[in-house]
Amino acid sequence: MGRYLQVLRLFWATAIAAELEYRVNFLLATLSSLGGLAGSLFGLFLFYQNDYTFEGWSWEQALVVLGVFTVLQGFSATFLAPNLNRIVSHIQRGTLDFVLLKPINSQFWLSTHTLSPWGIPDLIFGLIVIFYAGGRLGLQATDYLLSLVPILFGFLILYSLWFILGATSIWFVKIYNVTEVLRGLLEAGRFPMVAYPAAYRFFFTFVVPVAFLTTVPAEVILGRGEWIWTLGAGILAITLLFASRAFWQFALRFYTSASS
Repeated sequence: MGRYLQVLRLFWATAIAAELEYRVNFLLATLSSLGGLAGSLFGLFLFYQNDYTFEGWSWEQALVVLGVFTVLQGFSATFLAPNLNRIVSHIQRGTLDFVLLKPINSQFWLSTHTLSPWGIPDLIFGLIVIFYAGGRLGLQATDYLLSLVPILFGFLILYSLWFILGATSIWFVKIYNVTEVLRGLLEAGRFPMVAYPAAYRFFFTFVVPVAFLTTVPAEVILGRGEWIWTLGAGILAITLLFASRAFWQFALRFYTSASS
């Protein structure tokens, strides 16, 4: 474990040093995040105008869901997209050979080799929205701390789904459209699940587990989360994490080396 932490520190220090050569990008990323958040707030406002509310969700409570969704976006932009989107290019160019030859777990290397600080504004703005709404609702520090568990589960679920899709590029080299479909489905998480008809709620809970990414953590923050849903999120996260590992090992059996 210590060896992997040392490698991870080296990876990220190198990535940040390289990215900071283009500091104007941080300003552009901040403006882009502000624009995206403004659009999300406007979309939510359209629902809540004229005293309309989602059943059981006040304006401030719905803001907590939006804040969790924005944090999730920041996590994706910082850690997932810079790494997992490159799996396709490694396979196309044959550079996956060099990854597999390294004395380190290939899934770990592909998942953590770099990071992008340009997702940090989304992380910050998401936390600001959560704390603002929580302040209006009178939430306590313990409410935020308890939510770290389902939020971590949400991160693992999203990572595992993304990695499994990335691994399919061994058979279907150009899968960019598939990852965009996943991103589009995850957009549903910006609103509480009660905003959707029953059939959609079932789909976004048991088929594409969007509910476990945003609504379940938000309910824990609000102090009304049910332990069975948090337990379900944990089981799903661990299952998908092991599934991503097993699927990667299975996919490598069909990988044709560039040198073969």
